[in-house]
Amino acid sequence: MTSLDQRQETEDAEPGGYAAARLRLLHENAEDGRARRQALATLTDTWLAELFDAASAPRGVALVAVGGYGRGELSPRSDLDLLLVHDGRAEPRAVAAVADRLWYPVWDLGLDLDHSVRTPDEARKTAGEDLKVHLGLLDARHVAGDLGLTTALRSTVFADWRNQAPKRLPALHELCAERAERHGELQFLLEPDLKEARGGLRDATALRAVAASWLADAPRAGLDEARRTLLDVRDALHLATGRATDRLALQEQDQVAAHLGLLDADALLRQVYEAARTLAYAGDVTWREVQRVLRARSLRPRLRAVFGAGRGAPERTPLADGVVEQEGEAVLARTARPERDAVLPLRAAAAAAQGGLPLSPHAVRRLATACPPLPTPWPAEAREELVTLLGAGRPTVEVWEALEAGGLVTALLPDWERVRCRPQRNAVHTWTVDRHLVETAVRAAALTRRVSRPDLLLVAALLHDLGKGWPGDHSVAGEIIVRDVAARIGFDAADVATLATVVRHHLLLVETATRRDLDDPATVRGVADAVRDVATLELLHALTEADALATGPAAWSTWRASLVDDLARRVAAVLSGAEPPEPEPAALTAEQERLAVEAYRTAGPVLTLRTRHEGQPGDAEADAQAPVGVELLVAVPDQPGVLPALAGVLAMHRLTVRTAEFRSTEIPGELRTAPDAPRDAASGGGRSGDAKAVLVLDWRVSAAYGSLPQAARLRADLVRALDGSLDIRGRLAERDAAYPRRKGLSVPPPRVCVAPAGSRSATVIEVRAQDAPGLLHRLGLALESAGVRVRSAHASTLGANAVDAFYVTGPDGGPLAPDAASALAAELERTLG
Repeated sequence: MTSLDQRQETEDAEPGGYAAARLRLLHENAEDGRARRQALATLTDTWLAELFDAASAPRGVALVAVGGYGRGELSPRSDLDLLLVHDGRAEPRAVAAVADRLWYPVWDLGLDLDHSVRTPDEARKTAGEDLKVHLGLLDARHVAGDLGLTTALRSTVFADWRNQAPKRLPALHELCAERAERHGELQFLLEPDLKEARGGLRDATALRAVAASWLADAPRAGLDEARRTLLDVRDALHLATGRATDRLALQEQDQVAAHLGLLDADALLRQVYEAARTLAYAGDVTWREVQRVLRARSLRPRLRAVFGAGRGAPERTPLADGVVEQEGEAVLARTARPERDAVLPLRAAAAAAQGGLPLSPHAVRRLATACPPLPTPWPAEAREELVTLLGAGRPTVEVWEALEAGGLVTALLPDWERVRCRPQRNAVHTWTVDRHLVETAVRAAALTRRVSRPDLLLVAALLHDLGKGWPGDHSVAGEIIVRDVAARIGFDAADVATLATVVRHHLLLVETATRRDLDDPATVRGVADAVRDVATLELLHALTEADALATGPAAWSTWRASLVDDLARRVAAVLSGAEPPEPEPAALTAEQERLAVEAYRTAGPVLTLRTRHEGQPGDAEADAQAPVGVELLVAVPDQPGVLPALAGVLAMHRLTVRTAEFRSTEIPGELRTAPDAPRDAASGGGRSGDAKAVLVLDWRVSAAYGSLPQAARLRADLVRALDGSLDIRGRLAERDAAYPRRKGLSVPPPRVCVAPAGSRSATVIEVRAQDAPGLLHRLGLALESAGVRVRSAHASTLGANAVDAFYVTGPDGGPLAPDAASALAAELERTLG
């Protein structure tokens, strides 16, 4: 029995006494939550004021509540933070006597007490030396005695706080970071400390202190509610345990949940995690703003000295269509029209993550309220932007949290709501289900060079555990869910089936490798039958590693990795089978043939830019599955340097190559003998007039931002690039110098290899790399320098990943020797690295 309970049974527990009234309030009163905390603070104020009056305190003395009590937030077992402040004119003995008349009754009741006796100057001096004392005084509230003394103290404390903010706030930020390092993140802990962990009540108090500095303020949406939620849970925890504890232990969670009227302990933790996530995100935004303001203040005098009244570097740098960088954040461009652009939330998020930038909270709010919903299925651009966002690696987490805070994730993926903040009651797991999925995508981004379809790997990583929001085997449920989600995102039927297979069997490799005999042929055959093809095996192998790494340190080891690698090699051998026949090249379309003949006749390049269904009604399903951008058809007489020239011209005009097909074709004899004979090289075509071969390029391109250039301008620049009068390399270098690449974004290194059994008539060089302006231009130059002929090329951009295949031949027109092919692959990898 506690001292307080014993007090109820003693002579001091008459109905009118503070102890009895306190017990009635905590155990019998219908009030709950905030109302009860305020009522308890008011009851305590009345009692302490009576004690103060009975002590016959001299003039110039005041009793002040500070800290949580000062905020009126008294939980059942909260300690009382009290300051007895005096003006220094009263006798020390008289002040000490008042203190004794106040402190001893509190101790007699078994209540924890944090107390001090100081003059205003002493309080101010102590606050200047101890940050925690200063924070407590920011919540000072008058209880009894000289009101003027309390008011003057509060004014002085706040003035000092604002004046010292440039020094105090960085120290407070460091204090918060150290506390987070010690206690972890509240939103992911199975036994969280509601007060000390990151996203807990201490952080809520820190945000109030930042606001009091007038330097920055936290996002207000949901902040008060989150704080009240944590206080309510702490109240229930105090009542359930009878102790002044802030740690929500496993054995007490069901009782706390029942006290709050929640279904079970999981529902309790989800509520706690939601609140912690809101506070943690608000803290991130607030501290970023504090740093921005302090940095601007420190730079302003130097900028004035250098630039005078003028302005320095450009305030806004374009990132994507409708998205710019401003003061270290991704924000919406002034020309952005979110009400007309359903893809803008994903485009902005992808641009921010790829740039290693936070997404502005103001931009998130505007996107959440103004943008229309995406159609079903999603357009191809939306799918590409999602893949680009997921492929950014670690920066994806911060951007995803911003989207979560604005409610945009569940708007885009309604099934996400079932796993949002869902706890995983397994000591192996570090994260909640939703954060584990994002972490898996982050890990998968580092493995994209290992697969031929990085877009499917990243999306599978994000969706593989969605079944945990439903009853039963989460892999079985997940297969059903991912079929629906992938179709809505806009993947075609074959890709939907692949994603469903990967999700259904995402545990197959690790469970088989660690539990079955790999020397038994039936074991390997069983996995091969489930996987069905090598491409799916690649995806499963990479997802297995990403999933384990994102689970926690105990889920992956060198031993597990070696077993999974061994199993994957054995299954791949079974699936490889015989070499398939090389497919015949597809015939030219009528439009491609027309351009090829025109290029032959004019001895120069011709091109067209057109939308996929120009002049035809739109087809939502076809548009969703089509590559992003517009179709660029180019025909040019066969000659060296076409690939790097065209790729360089497109890079100069800030056009991103989404897909590319490049091949050589012979002009039929009846067309070559047509009346309109080709001109010779002197006529400006840049080639010999008797050549018969024409290169046909069918590419899909999109503008990084702004509008597409005119086709005539592209053709003019291509002619100059082919005749050598346009310095593409110099122009691209100037642009890169004007807008230097942002450091800090970590991407996996490029991978270039010779495809085994890729073709009998050519050597196939496969390139997997991070997409970047001018990538194809650099590859084309490297291939030209190597003295090989590019017979055809097939390039695609999947999110931020480029997956390209080049069919090359040697001077004799045949495949390269194995040593020469390996050397070429190594040289290309060095060029990209």
